[in-house]
Amino acid sequence: MEKQLTEGNYEKAIMTRQWSMPICALCLALAAAVAAAPQARAQNDEGPTSAVRVIVLRDADGKPVRNAQVVLHPVNRKGKPTGEIDLKTDADGHANVDGIPYGTVEVQVLAKGFQTFGQDYELKQPETEVTVKLKHPGGQYSIYENHDGKNPPEQKPQ
Repeated sequence: MEKQLTEGNYEKAIMTRQWSMPICALCLALAAAVAAAPQARAQNDEGPTSAVRVIVLRDADGKPVRNAQVVLHPVNRKGKPTGEIDLKTDADGHANVDGIPYGTVEVQVLAKGFQTFGQDYELKQPETEVTVKLKHPGGQYSIYENHDGKNPPEQKPQ
């Protein structure tokens, strides 16, 4: 049985042809992306990795700092950060993560009531332990305070 080509069928046939090539191209692009994803992941996963354990303590008394934010930034060979890993310390001041590639990692620690800590570490072993001692913030510097032991200059009201 042959279908009659009416005006409605003709428009539908034209629309189907118009969209068939872009849809086909989109499917091919998606298939290529899916096929390339494991290869890209394999390139990132190559090489040894380290389990990093960060211990955060108070500098004044050595007690653990709970709920401190620990941010790790692995750095590539060109010195650019390749991502960010956010952790929180537990009640014992510990934060752990596995699978950090060997090389440089920037460690930042932030906690309420303490100075922000930041330092680079070189990961060369399967397990790396970093101990951070946080300090309380120092006082603010003021030009109105006596810093050299002499009497401060007398200020006249204006």
